[in-house]
Amino acid sequence: MRILKTRNPDFRHLRAYAFDPSLSLQIDTAKINRITYAIKWEDLDPGPCGEYLEVVDYDPTISRFYTAVDLNERNILADNGIRPSVSNPQFHQQMVYAVAMATIQNFERALGRKIIWSPRLTNDENFEEYVPRLRIYPHALREANAFYSPYRKALLFGYFNSTPANNVIHMPNSLVFTCLSHDVISHEVTHAILDGIHRDYNNPTNPDMLAFHEAFADIVALFQHFTHPEVLRHEIANTRGNLGNQNLLGKLAQELGSAIGGYGSLRDAIGKVNESTGKWEPRKPDPNDYQNVTQPHERGSILVAAIFDAFLTIYENRIADLLRIATNGTGLLQEGEIHPDLANRLAHEASKSAKHVLNMCIRALDYCPPVDLTFGDYLRAIITADIDLMKEDFMDYRLAFIDAFRKRGIYPRTIKTLSIETLSYEAVDLHLSDSGRQNGNLNIQSNYQTQFDETSARLIEIIIDFLKDYAKEIQYITDRREIYEITKNYIGGGYSDSNKYQKGLHHRIKVKFGENPKFSEMTGLAFVQNFEQLGFRLAGSGYFPSFQIQNLRVVSRVGPDDQKINHVVFSITQKSGCSVDLNNAISHFIPDNDDVLDENENFIFHGGCTLIFDLDSNVLKYAIHKPLLDIEELKKNNAIINAERVLAQYQYQSYDMPLHMGEARRYFGTRASDFMFTEPFAILHQH
Repeated sequence: MRILKTRNPDFRHLRAYAFDPSLSLQIDTAKINRITYAIKWEDLDPGPCGEYLEVVDYDPTISRFYTAVDLNERNILADNGIRPSVSNPQFHQQMVYAVAMATIQNFERALGRKIIWSPRLTNDENFEEYVPRLRIYPHALREANAFYSPYRKALLFGYFNSTPANNVIHMPNSLVFTCLSHDVISHEVTHAILDGIHRDYNNPTNPDMLAFHEAFADIVALFQHFTHPEVLRHEIANTRGNLGNQNLLGKLAQELGSAIGGYGSLRDAIGKVNESTGKWEPRKPDPNDYQNVTQPHERGSILVAAIFDAFLTIYENRIADLLRIATNGTGLLQEGEIHPDLANRLAHEASKSAKHVLNMCIRALDYCPPVDLTFGDYLRAIITADIDLMKEDFMDYRLAFIDAFRKRGIYPRTIKTLSIETLSYEAVDLHLSDSGRQNGNLNIQSNYQTQFDETSARLIEIIIDFLKDYAKEIQYITDRREIYEITKNYIGGGYSDSNKYQKGLHHRIKVKFGENPKFSEMTGLAFVQNFEQLGFRLAGSGYFPSFQIQNLRVVSRVGPDDQKINHVVFSITQKSGCSVDLNNAISHFIPDNDDVLDENENFIFHGGCTLIFDLDSNVLKYAIHKPLLDIEELKKNNAIINAERVLAQYQYQSYDMPLHMGEARRYFGTRASDFMFTEPFAILHQH
């Protein structure tokens, strides 16, 4: 008799809390707070320890290792994991693994590629090393804190005794575990994923940088609420379809918020509890907040509210026909509970809308500048990424985002009018036609402000051919370490499969564009040492900054209308010491060593550019930059850098900044580089 080999299941089912343990103690939410995650099957060691994550349950406050859970143990596997329990450390281990993996899966689904953690920087000739797993410590701290550590490449969760403002809301002196909050876990994992995509977003070069890190992590946690069908139907029924009213879906970390002395959740995208009246009130957009609020969490809440507002608009547009059918055209529901069938249909549309919005927010990361991001830049990235994937916007998703940002006074600084067309990044349409390839003649079409000459165009074509080789080599590779090693070799140079050494992307750009003024003009970065080619003389010390290439990746996606994109994206970053003349608004590069930087009005200035290449059309499609150079300013003043960007970064990072701009100073000191190897999120997340 032939014995067939059994295959692994597609999913591993694990129990968890939908929100946190506190909702299991309330009659109206107890049933919906226990859910089962379907996590893609992977072989796990006790911990759990898998491909992406390693849970290490050591409590340093009592010098104790808790027994690691074995999710392959027969009884646990048969029972969909350990039953939710506040007092069982093994369930805590299961909970952090399940929520973290669900978050990773959402990112990989939206981005269309594997998540790779930020590498660990080293002092040897390799400069960095691959990080296979993010470590998670469920009981790392005895305090009301949880944070992602860029230095340790780990998530550290705390536990503490509650001190509620209202004993009815929360039991005094009870133990609260941050590792049992879906929102806290998802928030911290998102910090780690974002650090792997844009490692320089930890640098607070402007008020939006840390606020964006916090806001984006909140956005992911919020919209993951909509992936739980039971919770969604419950809240749709409770609000009678109006998700603009108070509901669980718009709140974050209810237990943590009440346990540290609040009157409601830690944060709420659509409203807050008035502490004087004890009643929940909806949040009203105030454009003055973006101008005046600088504390990272409070400033980030402005962005979260804008994204949630866009979602509500999209959701309301999608259910308008259902409400007309259910109300005979009036749009006004009768008093009482809504019909279960209507609740199911509304929940379906809410889930679909939330999924679309979350995917738009995640995909936009590939269209962001690599440094000095602002909320306005992020809006442009959302619009551009969505246009690339879906040409027609029949449901006005993009307009909903623009309107939500406009209500809060969030505008990009680099555009003159506000519209979908102007918000979308201007395309660089530069390619060789088929006939041009055969005849050696260029067919150049450029909508970009830089007019390319024949030499520049051919150099870009050479880079595109190199990137095509990279895309082909990793096209079918699924091993994350192998993807990392191949990518590293293509950036810095290394041996190929044929054991032949090839020069990397960094060397090719340095050699081919090192004396090309058009490339410097397009990227806004300092590649040309002889600036006389650009029509002006170089002022200052003559020091010239080096550059880094980061985050080379292939982007392959298919949109709802079968629109396909095949891009290769990478970032070029530069940083340099900068000498600032505040009186004349003139600056120039200086070496970024401590002796020079310690002088007055010297600091580290950051610039960068994201380059997006379309492999199907042989096009450098976008150059999304935060320039070190400003060509027009250079020609007028013989200065190196645009005075506005220099002064903005200098003021934000300097000890001399106004008090209301003092977040970077309060947390990190005078320069962003001072905290590169410390714990920015540990400080930000203290309560």
